[in-house]
Amino acid sequence: MTALTRLAATIESRKGADPDSSWTAKLLNKGPEKCAEKFGEEAVEAIIEAVKGDRAKLTAEAADVLYHLLVMLAARDVTLAEVMAELERREGVSGIAEKAARG
Repeated sequence: MTALTRLAATIESRKGADPDSSWTAKLLNKGPEKCAEKFGEEAVEAIIEAVKGDRAKLTAEAADVLYHLLVMLAARDVTLAEVMAELERREGVSGIAEKAARG
């Protein structure tokens, strides 16, 4: 089990938890829209650090992005396994061909 898989399981376990005792539960309790907003904020912070070129800060922000992505997915009942299956489906397919197939 990878750290990402364990994190996804932890996030799933926080659904319905007391928002006063869990940041994840607090985010999920605010709804999918707030989770998406928070993901967007973290993505922008990662972009800023990528442009600045600070590897340590980019690494930390990337971890935040992954966490908030998993929270956003959980808020819409999309599992990491479903995302991984989609990535596996695309594996070996040219990005240009895959995008063209989507229309």
